[in-house]
Amino acid sequence: MEDQKQHIYDVLNKLGIKYEVVEHEPVHTMEDMDRLGLPKKGTLCKNLFLRDTKGKRHFLITADEKSKVDLKSLARQLETSNVSFASAERLERYLKLKQGSVTPLGLINDKEHAVEFFIDRSLLKAKSIGVHPCDNTATIFLSYQDLDKFLCSLDIDAIPIRF
Repeated sequence: MEDQKQHIYDVLNKLGIKYEVVEHEPVHTMEDMDRLGLPKKGTLCKNLFLRDTKGKRHFLITADEKSKVDLKSLARQLETSNVSFASAERLERYLKLKQGSVTPLGLINDKEHAVEFFIDRSLLKAKSIGVHPCDNTATIFLSYQDLDKFLCSLDIDAIPIRF
């Protein structure tokens, strides 16, 4: 995972993206992140890797940690059947990530563009958002505009959604 983390830093640096890194113990929940005092640095994001009922469509949802995500309502917005959390195997296959390390920066590993990316509309106005660099032992804080610059370099559109 350390290699993936360094790869993210290298890509961000190459793109001229400003970011702040906070190294920390491995975290697995938003409560773990809150305990570390990270919310003081910016808006923390929760990231959900989902699939439709048939397993044909995969979604990465990035939301403000305070947003309530109703999966039934979300499925209607995504214009699909019910959605559920994708397995660890699917997460590894599509984004090359482990559970607890889900992040929009992991879209760098989706060479086939098989994962659809949706972002909480409220994050577009956040001063700074916090996401993992493909590893749950660090959090990167950057602006939405810089996250979008990263995604554009991968030819990925961030589709805003309201929770």
